[in-house]
Amino acid sequence: MLELPVKFVDRTKSLLGDEYPAFEEALNGIPPVSIRVNDKFTDYKPSDQIVPWCDSGFYLNERPLFTADPLLHAGVYYVQEASSMFLKQVCDVYMKNAERVLDLCAAPGGKSTLLSQALPSEALLVSNEIVRSRAMILAENVIKWGNPNVVVTNNTPEDFSKLPAFFDAIVVDAPCSGEGMFRKDPGSVAEWSLQNVQQCAIRQKSILKDVWQSLKDGGILVYSTCTYNKEENEDNVAWICEELGADCLTPDISDFDGIVVSEYGCRFYPHKIKGEGFFIAVLRKYNMGESINIGKSKKNKQQDKYVDRSDDFRIQVLFPNNFIIKEIENRIVAFQQKHLADVLDIDNKLNCLVNGIQLAEIKGKDFIPAHQLALSKIISKEAFLSVELELREAIAFLKRESIVMPENTPRGYVLVCYQEQALGWVKNLGNRSNNLYPQHWRIRMHL
Repeated sequence: MLELPVKFVDRTKSLLGDEYPAFEEALNGIPPVSIRVNDKFTDYKPSDQIVPWCDSGFYLNERPLFTADPLLHAGVYYVQEASSMFLKQVCDVYMKNAERVLDLCAAPGGKSTLLSQALPSEALLVSNEIVRSRAMILAENVIKWGNPNVVVTNNTPEDFSKLPAFFDAIVVDAPCSGEGMFRKDPGSVAEWSLQNVQQCAIRQKSILKDVWQSLKDGGILVYSTCTYNKEENEDNVAWICEELGADCLTPDISDFDGIVVSEYGCRFYPHKIKGEGFFIAVLRKYNMGESINIGKSKKNKQQDKYVDRSDDFRIQVLFPNNFIIKEIENRIVAFQQKHLADVLDIDNKLNCLVNGIQLAEIKGKDFIPAHQLALSKIISKEAFLSVELELREAIAFLKRESIVMPENTPRGYVLVCYQEQALGWVKNLGNRSNNLYPQHWRIRMHL
């Protein structure tokens, strides 16, 4: 039985009225387990229970040991709370023509991997996280998902003032008091206080104000939290409308039972839907009659280091014609041609952790294939020798242990797979192989 703070109980009773007993009973129930499947794996159906508002989301009957499943590490699916998958509906309605989108508070990557899948294929997504350690986790999950249209940055919200009127849409899944996670993370209950709620609301306003000028006039802002109180939800949305200048839009929820529409957004309660507490609002920035022509990025000193390698026959066979291959110092990187000017501009102005698809590292005359290439959706697997691993071997590979290749495997770089899904590279030396799985990604758990 969760011991909820008295002030939280009183405030939530005021919010829910007669529904509070059902809400409290739900908080003491078992949290549902849900995952979202990568669209490159259309045959993977983990269950018959589909999340109503996200056709790639599935409920599981129980929580498995996800770390022990190589398919998770291959980017076949992402473990994500079901309520937050409602972003798919918002994206389908309000971002179907977006060309540049920012996910401002993106770690660990659930919403960014969803956006990269739901946005138009030609859209550019910038996924940002201010905390360096969390930004590294975000980069890992984005790379595992394999989409070529994502840039990962490690910046403060105010840093995006360097890109005025740049984005067609911005998603702010704001740091919050976490009331909606009490059932899933009982330890968070002890961290709750009214003072923390108030501090979170102030911080959220600061984040929104800092990033506002990087949203185009007429652009879409999606604001969400995993909390219940009005200060961090409706009150903040009202503040955006009045102080920053926006209209609040109402998503159509007629097909979904249990979602509560409030004056400024949609609320998800665990006693009404199969998911955790969540709030989401959609706003359109006022069109003030002024527009800033971003145009193409002017050549700058940093661009001098980008040497065109598109004609390199060893690389060209792997990618469609809408990619440009560049040599950057000792790396070979592929960029979508449409976004080249934008990504070079972003690279010049922000702290980029992932920008383009790293294909290889150059060491002397050798090209060492990059891990990002192995997991990319645009890799041509037929261009590489590949070996299928059994479960035990796949776990050993993901632990970065040495694995033995089949007897007749040619020497050189080999793409290792599990259930036909790429896991990474080994360099086969004949009597042994070197495991090239990233050191900081390895499984540390005893399995």
